[in-house]
Amino acid sequence: MIRRKLLKTFSFRLALGYVGLFAVSTTVVFAIIWWAAAQFMMRQTDDLIESEVWTLAEQYDDRGLAALSLQIASRQRNEASRSNIYLLVDRDFHYLAGNMRNWPAAVVPQDFPEWHTITVTTTSDLKKLTARVRVITLAGQVHLLVGRELSDVLRARSVMAQGMAAGIVIMIGMGLIFGGILTRRLLGRLERVNQTSREIMGGALDRRIPTSGRGDEFDALAKNLNDMLDRIGELVATVRQVSDNIAHDLRSPLTRLRSRLELALLEAPDPASQRQAMEEAIAQAESIIATFNALLTIARAESSAPRSAFETFNLTELVQDAAELYEPLAEDKRICLSVNAAQGLAVTGNKRLLAQAVANLLDNAVKYTPEGGAIQISAKPATPPAGILLTVADSGPGIPPEERENVLKRFYRLDQSRGTPGSGLGLSLVAAVARLHNAKLTLADNAPGLVVQIAFP
Repeated sequence: MIRRKLLKTFSFRLALGYVGLFAVSTTVVFAIIWWAAAQFMMRQTDDLIESEVWTLAEQYDDRGLAALSLQIASRQRNEASRSNIYLLVDRDFHYLAGNMRNWPAAVVPQDFPEWHTITVTTTSDLKKLTARVRVITLAGQVHLLVGRELSDVLRARSVMAQGMAAGIVIMIGMGLIFGGILTRRLLGRLERVNQTSREIMGGALDRRIPTSGRGDEFDALAKNLNDMLDRIGELVATVRQVSDNIAHDLRSPLTRLRSRLELALLEAPDPASQRQAMEEAIAQAESIIATFNALLTIARAESSAPRSAFETFNLTELVQDAAELYEPLAEDKRICLSVNAAQGLAVTGNKRLLAQAVANLLDNAVKYTPEGGAIQISAKPATPPAGILLTVADSGPGIPPEERENVLKRFYRLDQSRGTPGSGLGLSLVAAVARLHNAKLTLADNAPGLVVQIAFP
């Protein structure tokens, strides 16, 4: 017995619908075949009767009534003609010959041959039979009825109908059985997904949906869900790390801010010292605000909201403007800042966020490149699938290969002591902006230094 749970599933209802549709289609096809076969058998019967009628009519025309009566009697004794029905009567319907005694009351002879399907009783077995008959009047003197009983035809039609009905029933039964088996298998695989989901909701965040290894649609779904769970796990880990780093990075400036204000309260009232204390407090507050602004910018870049502000703009001008902005800082450290941007490079995206990303790359390059070093920023067309390649290269200490994935995380710093200025959010913002624009971000070795490339599609 099929369980109620099975009956409620979409897959079983779908299989049931297909079985019903196939059953209806098969029934229509079988009905057409049955009708065509029945019509063919009836045509064969009519052809035999027609041949018999005209043979007897020729006999009457050639040799007369007596010869016709003898011919009918002879045919009655022939085993091959035992299914045939003959009746010869005069114009007053008096019996002359044949294996029927009485003329059928439902048949009224006309001046032309007629076809009838009637119920007759023969003199041989006295059984009522359904027969197909042909009625003809010969020379206006006698009426001839020739027919053939249809028991074989009706039996064949019945056997065909029963066989087709049995086939439809078997087909429906097999469809339901295979539909149930298929649904149970689908339910089994879905239950594994549900079980894994329940375990994950219960706290087992490392659990993943198992795959069958067949590479079918369920394996593709499981892979996508597992990739989603991996991404969620990364985000959860990032949130935990960000929370720890925020607490660590903001605790020091907040502590210094509080201490400096407390000292200002304890000191003797002096306008100069109080002004200095307020300026230091404002600087600390600005550092904290800058950190939060960077976090908000990253969050905005990782959402879909900035896509509404996409526009087509000249990337060459953006790169040149950013280089001009950081050129004075580079000159102060005697760093050679060069620009190599092809003219007329058009990019569709969020101009403000891309400008911030380029500024972050140049800021890091100027910050970590030693005096007398070199920084080069370039923008040029690239080979497909990339469309435009934006590159910032410096001659600083670079980033070890094993750390290049980590520096894209929020608040991550190569200086684990966190003694260098900065919040560790610069490259995180660049990575978020690259993802927003479906661009590929790559960190490579400049020997010495670092090469950052953003390949726009």
